[in-house]
Amino acid sequence: FPNVKSIQIVFNIFRQRPAEQFLREASTRNVAVIARVPLASGLLTGSIKKNTKFPPNDHRNFNIKGKSFDIGETFSGVSLEKGLVAVEKLKELLPENFSLADLALKWILSHKEVTVAIPGAKNKFQVNSNARVTDLNDIMAIIPKIKSIYDEYIKQDVHHRW
Repeated sequence: FPNVKSIQIVFNIFRQRPAEQFLREASTRNVAVIARVPLASGLLTGSIKKNTKFPPNDHRNFNIKGKSFDIGETFSGVSLEKGLVAVEKLKELLPENFSLADLALKWILSHKEVTVAIPGAKNKFQVNSNARVTDLNDIMAIIPKIKSIYDEYIKQDVHHRW
């Protein structure tokens, strides 16, 4: 569309399709890209477990199958079970001094077309942790491994949808 200056899009390790063409096109048109749901509704923090209980009014509790709004807004459309398996594989790749959330945010910011990511934060510690990601070491060496985890565990379920 003409005159578009920015676009918010769900983009994260579990939602990689925008990297194929969309990001390039946005850059060509000088459109800012705002990466939404960068931590896949908390799944990419590594703190969610199989037995995690969410409050009744939390979309991670009631929108698992996309009954209330687009399923891609909850865990980026990934089933909790598969997401947890992929999370464990991602944890094996963590560089020194990185949390899983750090890796997830650094991965997004490694795409030069992304202008900003908007992770949520519930406290000052999370705000500071999110902000320090830009100062962490480069992760380009493990990007292919992250892609292979996506290809093996996630892609078949979500890639065709968005």
